[in-house]
Amino acid sequence: MNINYLASLVAVIVLFLLAYVGVEAAGLRYFFGVLLPYLAVIIFIVGFVKKIVGWAKTPVPFRIPTTCGQQETLSWIKPAKIDNPTTRSGVFVRMLLEVLCFRSLFRNTTMELREENKLSYEWEKWLWLFALLFHYSFLTVLLRHLRFFLEPVPGCVKFLESIDGFLQIGLPGIMISGILLLAALLFLLVRRIIIPKMRYISLASDYFPLFLIIGIAITGILMRYFIRVDITGIKELTIGLVTFHPVIPEGIGGLFYVHLFFVSVLIAYFPFSKLMHLGGIFMSPTRNVTTDTRATRYVNPWNYDVEVHTYEEYEDEFREKMIGAGLPVEKES
Repeated sequence: MNINYLASLVAVIVLFLLAYVGVEAAGLRYFFGVLLPYLAVIIFIVGFVKKIVGWAKTPVPFRIPTTCGQQETLSWIKPAKIDNPTTRSGVFVRMLLEVLCFRSLFRNTTMELREENKLSYEWEKWLWLFALLFHYSFLTVLLRHLRFFLEPVPGCVKFLESIDGFLQIGLPGIMISGILLLAALLFLLVRRIIIPKMRYISLASDYFPLFLIIGIAITGILMRYFIRVDITGIKELTIGLVTFHPVIPEGIGGLFYVHLFFVSVLIAYFPFSKLMHLGGIFMSPTRNVTTDTRATRYVNPWNYDVEVHTYEEYEDEFREKMIGAGLPVEKES
């Protein structure tokens, strides 16, 4: 049995206890409220830039875009300008649809062996839908949280909040993005656990970000709807962080520091995890190059002159030893 998800769950629980006990029992509010967030941001920036620079320096000796349609060839054969782009504009449209709509995931299918040894292909629409919900709801939550870091709050953030909470159920009003975020995370987690194939290939590094973001979502929901926190004090702390004049107001509960600690861990962990597909999608040669190899010769920019050791030179160097070992040679001397 794959117990990687149990190890990741235990790790997140340990992080929760570290932050809660550290604040409530040891009084380490400055450590969890100031030092760790600054450290996490530094690790994120350095790690993200280093990863992107490393990818940018990686040689791409061949054009290897993933294609799903007809390449442009003869004038009377209709090409797939987006799925098999031969122009930069086609690549741009393809990348735009990939980033904003997850187009390749939308076209994803699963294969199963049915009765009488027949292969069946099914469209994985639910994975695409919940992945889209997760990313857009997470983005909405992040943008909404700008109200804690900016003073005065921009009108666009207020407008987004009004759209997100248009249902006006209860007081405070329910934010749809938070509910959708938690629902999408639970779907992605349960899918990895209950589907045997997914469970077999999943590592602890696949479960840990899910549990961590679930922890962020749950603590955020608890603070908004169930456990009273000092919003004014929280904004004072966050404004102090972004202006580099950190303060630790009194009266902020331990749950907020757990929430902030989870966010800090996620930020620091980001550049070293699979979450780096955020930047990697733009650096992937399977997506960001054209497929015009039939029209234009592709010259490898890293194809520098290499000093080689020819067979003739090799035989001149080892001829006597080869003859002594009974190996055939082209020249006796």
